[in-house]
Amino acid sequence: MAPGPAGRTPVFERRTTDGGGGGAGGGSAEKVVALTFDADMTADQGPRAASGERFDNPELVALLRRLKVPSTVFMTGRWAEEYPAQAKAIGADPLFEVANHSYSHHAFSSPCYGLPVVEKSAMTHDVERAFTAFRKAGVRNVVPYFRFPGGCYDDTALRALAPANVTAVQWDVVSGDAFATDADAVARQVLDGVRPGSLVVMHCTRSAAPATEAAVRRIVPELRERGYRFVKVSELMEGGD
Repeated sequence: MAPGPAGRTPVFERRTTDGGGGGAGGGSAEKVVALTFDADMTADQGPRAASGERFDNPELVALLRRLKVPSTVFMTGRWAEEYPAQAKAIGADPLFEVANHSYSHHAFSSPCYGLPVVEKSAMTHDVERAFTAFRKAGVRNVVPYFRFPGGCYDDTALRALAPANVTAVQWDVVSGDAFATDADAVARQVLDGVRPGSLVVMHCTRSAAPATEAAVRRIVPELRERGYRFVKVSELMEGGD
């Protein structure tokens, strides 16, 4: 996407379906949906990972492969450093694309779920540091999209990130999988919220989203029965032709 007004980072939320071409992404009534998965790990969680806490979810990735679900993984640079083999494998699989979720998973505006805050002067560097971590891990299929940690941003953040040349990607369907233990409740929330062109936010972190894999097992077949086709964010932006 082109830079936003006054040099702000553009923000994409979902493809509109009114047929009028308005909103981010243009107009289409095609029944497509993008499942996105945040691979979260904050810069200071190394000791927790060393003590055995799992911030990855290889079973979920394997499920997406078995079900052949194209997906976009918003990965933090710290996650790629902790799990370089998994990051490389995800990035090498044409089923997936890897987008930037910051290096530190610290907030770009405040308040934001209690996250530490990135200083304005360090915002672009934090994003670029994540891309560097991807390169070091050998991650391919990297796209120039960025998801704000917690989805929190303001005008200051949009202006500060303009030099990074990324498009910020939000969502219109919150799965509710963060810290959830009821997979059926997560699945219901997604199934109730999806519309043509929707963008769903989920998580690829076992310790913080333990029910996601089980929820996806229900979500994918039910949406396919409704006639939906799964796409990556890049295809959603391009119009799904």
